[in-house]
Amino acid sequence: MRTLVIGDIHGGYRALLQVLERANVTSEDTLIFLGDYVDGWSESAAVIQELINLSRSNTCVFIRGNHDLWCGLWLEKGATNPTWLEHGGKETINSYIQSGLLTKKTHKAFFNTLQDYYLDEESRLFVHAGFTSMHGVGNEEYDSNYYWDRTLWESAMLADEVGEVALRDDPPQRFSHYSEIYIGHTPTIVYGKDTPIKAYNLWNMDTGAGFKGKLTILDIDTKEFWQSDPLPSLYPNEQGRN
Repeated sequence: MRTLVIGDIHGGYRALLQVLERANVTSEDTLIFLGDYVDGWSESAAVIQELINLSRSNTCVFIRGNHDLWCGLWLEKGATNPTWLEHGGKETINSYIQSGLLTKKTHKAFFNTLQDYYLDEESRLFVHAGFTSMHGVGNEEYDSNYYWDRTLWESAMLADEVGEVALRDDPPQRFSHYSEIYIGHTPTIVYGKDTPIKAYNLWNMDTGAGFKGKLTILDIDTKEFWQSDPLPSLYPNEQGRN
C-alpha cells in the first residue's frame, strides 16, 4: 500500500487519467491531492467527478486551493469575481454548463468538505500554499494563508542554500515542526523545471499543469514519481492559464 501525493490539476482531466494509469494506482493506495483542481483547461467538472469517484474506492485526502475556494463559492452562492474569471474561472463555468454537472449536489458537497491542511502520523504536512505562524500550521491567524502564502516556499529555497549541516544545528522554526512538507500553488516551471523541487524538507509538487508543464504524482516514501504529458499536447486547441 502506497501513499501518493498529487500536484495542482487545473482542469486537466486527461492528465489526471494519465498519471493515475502511469503510477498504476489501485484501490489500496492512499491519495493526497494538494488542491487547485479547477480553472485552466476545459474539463474542471470532469476532474471533480473523477475525484469523487476515486473517493469511493480509495482513501483520499483533498486539500483546498485558492482556485477551489473561488469555485466553491460560485457553486454554492453564484458568486464570481473578476480575478477568478480572468484566471480560469470562465473555463470552469463553461465546463460545468457543458457537462451537465452544474446541479450535482455531490459537487457542492465536495468543495464544502475540502481540508485546509493534513498532517499524517509521521509529521508530514500537506497544504496547498503555506502558512506563516512560527508555532506551526495549526496556529495560523488567517485561513487565507493556507491557500495563498508563498513565504514558506521562498523561505525553504533560502534555507536550502544554507546547507544541511547548518540546518540540522539551527532549523528554520516554521519547518522544525514537520519531517516533510508538501505544497503546490507555485509552479516549478517558474524555476525552469517541470519536475518536483525539493528545498530543505519541503517538496513543491506544482509542476505547471495549469500552464505549459505536466501533472505529477509522487510516492512519499520512495520519492518515485510519474508524470503526464505536457498539458498543451493533451489540449492542443486550448491555451490553459496564461
